[in-house]
Amino acid sequence: MKVITKDVQSPVKVSDRKSFDIRSGDTVRVWQKIQEKDKTRLQAFEGLVIAVKHGKEAGATFTVRRVASGVGVEKIFPLYSPNIDSMEVLKRSKVRRAKLYHVREKAAKEIRRQMRNITDLPDNTPEVEAEAEIKE
Repeated sequence: MKVITKDVQSPVKVSDRKSFDIRSGDTVRVWQKIQEKDKTRLQAFEGLVIAVKHGKEAGATFTVRRVASGVGVEKIFPLYSPNIDSMEVLKRSKVRRAKLYHVREKAAKEIRRQMRNITDLPDNTPEVEAEAEIKE
């Protein structure tokens, strides 16, 4: 029986990505390639890894969450995507769960608590004060 082996050409260094140790609880910075018309630029997405799925195999993904302008943003990155230029682990936290989905509710709860502490200020616009002076 004849065995045929294929040499797969990939724009990604598979061995580098396979050896990249990423776990939930890590704070990572992922540099993405963004295509705009004829130019390609790099954009960083920095946040907390809340899930790593399918380990190191071909369909492996990891989910990164960050809060941008008070809004939670999550992105799911394929581990072997050619659109990822580089990844770096900035901080590693000790966590007791493999999936940190509870961080979503915790963040929402924190925002609701902060909203309760905001008090409404009276509307003191200059136009209203000017009208009050004219009447007197």
